[in-house]
Amino acid sequence: MTAQFFAPVAAPQHPRAAFADRHIGPSAADRDRMLAAIGYSGAKALIDEAVPAAIRTARPLDLPPALSETAALDRLRELAARNTVLTSMIGLGYHGTITPGVIMRNVLENPGWYTAYTPYQPEISQGRLEALLNFQTAVADLTGLPVANASMLDEGTAAAEAMALAHRASRRKEPGRFLVDADALPQTIEVVRTRAVPLGIEVVVADVSGGLPDGDFFGVLLQYPGASGAVRDLAPLSAQAHERGATVVVAADLLALTLLRPPGESGADIAVGSAQRFGVPYGFGGPHAGYMSVGDDLRRQLPGRLVGVSVDVDGAPAYRLALQTREQHIRREKATSNICTAQVLLAVMASMYAVYHGPEGLAAIAQRAHRRAAEIADGLRRGGVEVVHGAFFDTVLARVPGRAAEVVAAARERGVNLRQDGPDRVGVACDETTLPEHVTAVLEAFGVPAGDAGEVAGAIPADLRRESPYLTHPVFHAHRSETAMLRYLRRLQDKDIALDRSMIPLGSCTMKLNATAEMEPITWPEFANVHPFAPVDQAAGYVELIGELEANLAEITGYAKVSVQPNAGSQGELAGLLAIRGYHASRGEEHRDVCLIPSSAHGTNAASAVMAGMRVVVVKCDEGGNVALDDLHAKIGRHGDRLAAIMVTYPSTHGVFEETITEVCEAVHAAGGQVYVDGANLNALVGLARPGEFGSDVSHLNLHKTFCIPHGGGGPGVGPIGVREHLAPFLPNHPLRPEAGPSGTGVGPISAAPWGSAGILPISWAYIAMMGPDGLRAATEGAIIAANYLAARLAPHYPILYTGRNGLVAHECIADLRKITKETGVTAEDVAKRLIDYGFHAPTLSFPVAGTLMIEPTESEDLAELDRFCDAMIEIRREIQRVADGGYDREDNPLKNAPHTAAQLIADGWKHPYTREEAAYPLPALREGKYWPPVRRIDQAYGDRNLVCSCPPPEEFED
Repeated sequence: MTAQFFAPVAAPQHPRAAFADRHIGPSAADRDRMLAAIGYSGAKALIDEAVPAAIRTARPLDLPPALSETAALDRLRELAARNTVLTSMIGLGYHGTITPGVIMRNVLENPGWYTAYTPYQPEISQGRLEALLNFQTAVADLTGLPVANASMLDEGTAAAEAMALAHRASRRKEPGRFLVDADALPQTIEVVRTRAVPLGIEVVVADVSGGLPDGDFFGVLLQYPGASGAVRDLAPLSAQAHERGATVVVAADLLALTLLRPPGESGADIAVGSAQRFGVPYGFGGPHAGYMSVGDDLRRQLPGRLVGVSVDVDGAPAYRLALQTREQHIRREKATSNICTAQVLLAVMASMYAVYHGPEGLAAIAQRAHRRAAEIADGLRRGGVEVVHGAFFDTVLARVPGRAAEVVAAARERGVNLRQDGPDRVGVACDETTLPEHVTAVLEAFGVPAGDAGEVAGAIPADLRRESPYLTHPVFHAHRSETAMLRYLRRLQDKDIALDRSMIPLGSCTMKLNATAEMEPITWPEFANVHPFAPVDQAAGYVELIGELEANLAEITGYAKVSVQPNAGSQGELAGLLAIRGYHASRGEEHRDVCLIPSSAHGTNAASAVMAGMRVVVVKCDEGGNVALDDLHAKIGRHGDRLAAIMVTYPSTHGVFEETITEVCEAVHAAGGQVYVDGANLNALVGLARPGEFGSDVSHLNLHKTFCIPHGGGGPGVGPIGVREHLAPFLPNHPLRPEAGPSGTGVGPISAAPWGSAGILPISWAYIAMMGPDGLRAATEGAIIAANYLAARLAPHYPILYTGRNGLVAHECIADLRKITKETGVTAEDVAKRLIDYGFHAPTLSFPVAGTLMIEPTESEDLAELDRFCDAMIEIRREIQRVADGGYDREDNPLKNAPHTAAQLIADGWKHPYTREEAAYPLPALREGKYWPPVRRIDQAYGDRNLVCSCPPPEEFED
């Protein structure tokens, strides 16, 4: 057969080949149609009209040109290759773990899980709520305390939150003293100190191995096992603390608790820690799910997210967020915590790790880690090396006078990182990944021949061994095969609405595309498997990536310096306010403690201000949703000499570009205060305006919003802060990593890890690199166009509450249902639940104004999806009109009964005065891909009255 040869032909350029064109949903032609519907001939005309000239930047973004997806991934591979992945036996709260492939692919790498939103609408969140309930059950069982949350940000911040909880429980008015075990993790000690300073709490660090020191303390933090590896009986220390009226907090290793007596059985009131070693990679420090569990007497003061069991209108069991759901938005400066983002995706992974392995599997993993440690201890002793502690779980501390650096260097030559503890001691931590060859390498590094370990005695005292059962619920026994596990994950995923199913039009939350090319690098071993305290030269690629990302974010925002350490937006708020506090103190103005906050602000703003030691003074907003200048000037006049800062969200939480923002900044600066601009809505500014140029001194940025880190069901998040030059000395720093922040003047660590959730920073780096300066600006314009198009389509049917110049909005709009509710009885919640029948997640409900829906379409949704949402909202408005006209009963109609389940529709005896078809298929297009909610409307109040926060027995789910 004769070969045929063809002349090379240039590959045709796809009309949407650039990444920005794939990220931005509408095509050029679609954008023209959208602009025409709004009443503008082009994007420039709309932007010039919508965005005030006073805030517009005079210079374009000075960023490298956009890279293709392939080029960006190639560049990330170069950076990854500059990291050196050794076997880390450093410990300090971070351990090697193996993520089961079925969890890696079907949770971490699955958009059905990572693009989901916080489960504020529980009817379409039953899958992730069940996974989080599994997490709470596992934590409660392992710690021996009955109520656990889901979840905290990391172990350090969990300990700091526990300190605050202990202080509330003490009911003391004075700050008081908090005692911390000297054998606690060093980063935890420093995070606790950072959080204690603005609250006036005195942190006392002491060796408690011989008992508690003298003095009065409202709380005590103990580490179990200690950072040194020591395992000791906590019961005597707990008894001493309780005799003095102190609350006992135990920072515990979950895996160790499969073998050790749980803290709850040793007198602990609160347990905190990390679930990282339950299948979540190092990620150079995060993200990892922290945990907190408490006794029954503290359950209603527990900070963070708490999943509870309730019932739907038919009495069927259903899950929902309990008690603390958005309580920081409701209670504001009286909130018990500023936590908004949790680490949901990581908590789901950890929970599934427990489901996958079950109690026997977890115990076997713990036994292997313990045996490896015992083998090392035995070999060291046989070689004449002193082992400091006779009782330990997985960490051996050896004393080698004057040789610690030599041993650590020798181990590194053999591919193992150990921990140097001063000149004379070396720590060796074993884990799930520790193999016999690692034991050999460690012993050789100490100059000890390995030999045959043979029978090795355990190092857990008999009286501290666990005897109580754990993970007894059937869910931890039913999914042993990969087939069963795969189907369980799929079954839970199918219960939920995530961004892979439809748009999530949540105001203030920016649920936009999390591109596969952005997500792919986070699971590469060179990024996933680097210990946060490995020698910094082993993380050269990470350091370079972080430096480039911080520089790019500084250029985008107009600030002098950015820190990526805060691992949530709420923590960014706190870091920014602490920087302001540090700046005032450096000028001898410690008395400045008043923080002005507009009444429209995010609730976390007020909570963060209180945590930063400030007094909140609320500034009124006018009828247009803008900061009321007369009230602002009055409050400045009243508090000017004590004014520390103002916190404003821009564009405002009401979804408008306030014309007077520069005047607000000038007035605060004139009084000696600083301006904090909440960066939650930065998606409406990138490429058009820079907060650091129009008057702001500091902002936090939500990388899980504007810069494409996925929400993951409520977390992970990253909340870096950008500051002007005068605040740069007061950014976060870290005791174990001088490179991570300003030495001497920094405010201390905000998170346990030096660069926070570094493992997901490649996502935002890739987004910026692939969008380039022009793409980033186009995305901002696209978000503003989409919001105004949606407002224009909905305005004839629903009043749009706040608008700026010429009736325009920023990147989101608020549909006002209050008049409709008054006339028909149909509430904003009814509309939110009815949208489920149309296959949509609801917009933000009743925030920032009760009785409204705040809608943000984002630039990633194409015109067809925007129209599909508008069609649903318009059809719902027709249904409301039928209620008003008497065509539907005011109490028994598709809106009041929404959402409708398949079980409800196929059941005998349909008794409603509307048809099954009207209930399930209000629009013909729904027949092509109907989403069926697993439960009907959930009774929220019942769940709070009957608080159940762990897996209920299977009998409750029987018909």
